[in-house]
Amino acid sequence: MKSLKKILMMTACFSLALAFLAFAEEVKAPAKVPAVVAAPAAVPAPTPVEKTTLDNLQAAFNGEKNAHARYLAFAKKADEEGYGKVASLFRAASRAEQVHFERHAKLILALGAVPAAILETTVVKTTAENLETAMKGEIYESTVMYPEFLARAQKDKNKGAIDVFEDAGKAEAVHAGLYKRALGDLAGWKGKNQPFFVCPVCGNVMENMKSATCPICETSRRRFLEVQ
Repeated sequence: MKSLKKILMMTACFSLALAFLAFAEEVKAPAKVPAVVAAPAAVPAPTPVEKTTLDNLQAAFNGEKNAHARYLAFAKKADEEGYGKVASLFRAASRAEQVHFERHAKLILALGAVPAAILETTVVKTTAENLETAMKGEIYESTVMYPEFLARAQKDKNKGAIDVFEDAGKAEAVHAGLYKRALGDLAGWKGKNQPFFVCPVCGNVMENMKSATCPICETSRRRFLEVQ
């Protein structure tokens, strides 16, 4: 009997010793740390491609082509609403934009490319709204677009593009002023069509021909195109 008790006590002590050793091993084992997932490397933003003078000529050609078509549509609406003088102005401006895109086209061809334009669908509203749209477009071209294009042409020392961008920018400012005048006195521009005069070199538009030459490019007034 004593021997059995002794065996049981020894077995209990041995089990306790094993449990203690197992606990000690757990304490020594490092805790499992969640794996750190490396964040994906940031993708660098693409470097903007600087526009060339040829790119700018193509953009100007496209813009002038669309303006040419847009102003003809606006002229038709002005005639329908009885604003004959406004219609004449739109037709004269359309002819001026043709002067611009034809000059752009010649330079594009000289640089070995083909002039290309995507004609947009013109949204025609009331004559007042159409004048507002046209005025804003001309202000943008004369104060933002053409100055930027001119700076690039000067950097490239492209004399032809410098001349074209300078002339077009000044002419667009004149167009904007005429649209502003019409918008400010719309009732006074109602009635019959009236002639406007377009410079065939720079696209300047004049309501009368008092000066002997174009104020922008000094082309003789005898060469101006009458549009109404």
